[in-house]
Amino acid sequence: MVIIILPTIAFIIMNSFEKHMERSIENELSAYSYSILAVAEVEQVQLVMPEVLIENQFNVSDSGLYGFILGTTSHQIKTATQQTFGDTLLWSSQSLLTINISEEKLPREVITLVTGENSFSSIEMNGSSHFIYSYAVSFTEDNFNFPLTVHIISDKKTFLQLISDFKQQLWFGLAILMVIILLLQLVWLMWTLKPLSTLEQEVKAIEQGRAEKLTSLYPKELAQLTRQLNQLLATEQKQRQRYRNALSDLAHSLKTPLAVLQAQRDISSINQEQITRINSTIDHQLKRAQSAGYSSWLLGVEIKPVVDKLLKTLAKIYHTEQKIVELNLTEKLTFKGDEADLLELLGNLLDNAYKAAKNTIRLTVSQHENALVMCIEDDGVGIKEQQIAQILKRGVRADTYEVGYGVGLAIVRDLVESYQGELHITNSGDLGGAKFILRFTSINNA
Repeated sequence: MVIIILPTIAFIIMNSFEKHMERSIENELSAYSYSILAVAEVEQVQLVMPEVLIENQFNVSDSGLYGFILGTTSHQIKTATQQTFGDTLLWSSQSLLTINISEEKLPREVITLVTGENSFSSIEMNGSSHFIYSYAVSFTEDNFNFPLTVHIISDKKTFLQLISDFKQQLWFGLAILMVIILLLQLVWLMWTLKPLSTLEQEVKAIEQGRAEKLTSLYPKELAQLTRQLNQLLATEQKQRQRYRNALSDLAHSLKTPLAVLQAQRDISSINQEQITRINSTIDHQLKRAQSAGYSSWLLGVEIKPVVDKLLKTLAKIYHTEQKIVELNLTEKLTFKGDEADLLELLGNLLDNAYKAAKNTIRLTVSQHENALVMCIEDDGVGIKEQQIAQILKRGVRADTYEVGYGVGLAIVRDLVESYQGELHITNSGDLGGAKFILRFTSINNA
């Protein structure tokens, strides 16, 4: 609106100023015409003018102010059948000595004036633009009417320069005013929209797992929204916790009867096998159900401490085996999810890698644009292509996998799906063993 309205106002001001200046010049030239008529006399049907006029510019050659009178000679008056205006030059000021006015083309509206009329227009004279004011009058001498037209010409140079200076000053002042107004508007917008910017930053912090709720003070227009949002976050966290507690209670209540059944000596081998299978299925399904899964409001978990804890635990479990672990982990990377789920993901894959590796295990965690990528490799025998296809099929039972890639891999697959991630299984190009790639897009970023 500032860019549109202020220039429009400027054009209106410039147009008004130009018209005002033209009106002032017209009044000035009209006054000059009256001063010339005041000293003009008609004697014996002839125009008589003084040699020097009061306005000195008429007396100086090429001064920029010129005057001349067109009319009808005494012979034309006496022989005319009707009262007409002639175009004979009766008088010209000394400022026109170097200009032949008869060669200049007068505007049509100037030529057709009748007694009492006046005209104000522009004319090209001597190669430059001029104002011309014309006024038609008639003198009476011995029952003869002596019509004539006084023409006052003024150079436009001063007028055009004045208009140019005014436009320059107006646009310069307008530009400064526009900058000031825009700066004030910018400051005002930044101040009034600051709560929205703060809200955006806090919501982004919650999404990235760096905060649990909105903590800033907001104006009354946003206070109700932020209160309800905090209430929603708290309710979601409480419901998730109640759900997981209920699952833990369910696991405990199922484990006790199963443990009692397994302790019975008179149970047949077939029943014992089925009880073991039920126990394994319960473990798998409960771990799958207890996964936090994807949520926009989960706090981020820093990956490096979790990895360090896992590696220490695995080193104690496999202390009799000399395995080299190559760790490539960028600092401050976070997994946007539950810490228990991250432990389950990396724990199962690293445990499998320890079992399959001959000497070397490699863990690489990196950030690629909006994707968090975890890669676990080993120098074992690898996985056959047919096994990879079977593993990635939905619905294949976990106990169909070979040793080293059993129930834990099914849990990993389900966890990755719950976080809307991707699991790719292939063979390592340089180590030669299995290679598991976990990719979590957009929801997992530092």
